[in-house]
Amino acid sequence: MKKIINAPERVVEEMLRGMELANPGLIRLIPEHNVVVRADAPVEGKVALVSGGGSGHEPTHGGYVGPGMLDAACAGAVFTSPTPEQMLEATKAVNGGAGVFYVVKNYTGDVLNFEMAGELAEAEGIETDYVVTNDDVAVEDSTYTSGRRGIAGTIFVHKICGAAADDGKKLQEIKELAERVNANVRSMGMALTSCTPPEAGEPIFQIADDEMEIGIGIHGEPGAERKKIEPADRIVDQMLERILGDSVDYSGSEVAVIVNGLGGTPLMELYVAYKHVHEVLEREGIRVWRRPYIGDYMTSLEMAGFSITLLKLDEEMKRYLAAPCTVAAGRPF
Repeated sequence: MKKIINAPERVVEEMLRGMELANPGLIRLIPEHNVVVRADAPVEGKVALVSGGGSGHEPTHGGYVGPGMLDAACAGAVFTSPTPEQMLEATKAVNGGAGVFYVVKNYTGDVLNFEMAGELAEAEGIETDYVVTNDDVAVEDSTYTSGRRGIAGTIFVHKICGAAADDGKKLQEIKELAERVNANVRSMGMALTSCTPPEAGEPIFQIADDEMEIGIGIHGEPGAERKKIEPADRIVDQMLERILGDSVDYSGSEVAVIVNGLGGTPLMELYVAYKHVHEVLEREGIRVWRRPYIGDYMTSLEMAGFSITLLKLDEEMKRYLAAPCTVAAGRPF
């Protein structure tokens, strides 16, 4: 294992401290709980958005903390759910009196722990609600989840609902909007390589040099098919066939697009993939709204591969997706 770290058991804590030091005045760290919060939290009278999950997906989740997106993010160990205690501390730190909304990816540990945190918060008089994102069309009922997995489409929920919360939307309005975004977003990923969690010290799965995994999860969960590697256009065709053939009718619509690197994919290759994504959508009469989002948005450590996300937009989603945000990840939107 070759990694630029000091000690595997300290990598999450040191990463979060580095993030805090790199973003003075924007975020602050609650170090004893590995929670990143907006520097100005709590914002009185505003619904607060909290998300989180295992580390190793950076810039998700802490990179999306700041005005216009998340109020707090809970960082678990690498590929491991945060605890209910972390989530409760995040909830209390950002509660401005208008309620706290959780954005939860559909993994069993995340869902159970956020539900428990919500119950604990309610017992302390803090109103909460949540959405469970499940945009991955590749598989259902995997080892890690009941139903579909939540992957990069979750970031559209962060962005749109974060802007809506800053705009003064109430808790139930945020929930309705989050569920609408989740119902209209679909994603699928693929990988060329595995990745190595620091504490494990070895790759989480084995894949031959001439193979690829179509539909892989962001923790290396098995996908829909392992096969010999093919040209980029053919890979994109297979992924878009699943996305466009799912339950969202994208015909004649405007879509927001993420071509997301998994941590070890050069931008050159992401742009090659996007070229054919754009060509296929244009051929199908689907318009790419504004501009695509291309880069590392939700990674899997140093995994080589990418995912495609399409969100069918309505006017409210467009307005909030276009709203400004200032987050630790820089200017991702």
